[in-house]
Amino acid sequence: MEKVPMTAGGLSALEEELRRLKFVERHEVIKAIEVAREHGDLSENAEYHAAREKQSFIEGRVLELESIISLADVIDPKALSGDVVRFGATVGLADEDTDEESKFQIVGTHEAEVEKGKLSVTSPTARALIGKSLGDSVEVTTPGGSKSYEIIKVQYK
Repeated sequence: MEKVPMTAGGLSALEEELRRLKFVERHEVIKAIEVAREHGDLSENAEYHAAREKQSFIEGRVLELESIISLADVIDPKALSGDVVRFGATVGLADEDTDEESKFQIVGTHEAEVEKGKLSVTSPTARALIGKSLGDSVEVTTPGGSKSYEIIKVQYK
């Protein structure tokens, strides 16, 4: 199988979610199933079916997280430096049309949160930025259309 690149923070978040699912939510759903069983006829028991569905989701997510974590290739951005954009870089961009500035860190797919400035390495913007240098102009094609940006900052922190 192929390694999954991620930051140490991303791995930590996945491990915490796995711990919560295994040691908190798993036990809560088992208790909910037991309580629902006490209500009698299971064929018409909505609480029982909802609890079983939640249990199925939890077990599926546990397997998924264990697989991702086992394939994790942790890359420490602090160990990197330079003006070339690579995985882990925090990149400052200026929109060439509006001069609006934005800042993103390029992270693994499983830790991406655009609202928090964490951009997936597989996103169109990140793919366009990888390998470019400070001062370069970058054309990004997204589902919303094409945009041109200038790279105004490259940091590894």
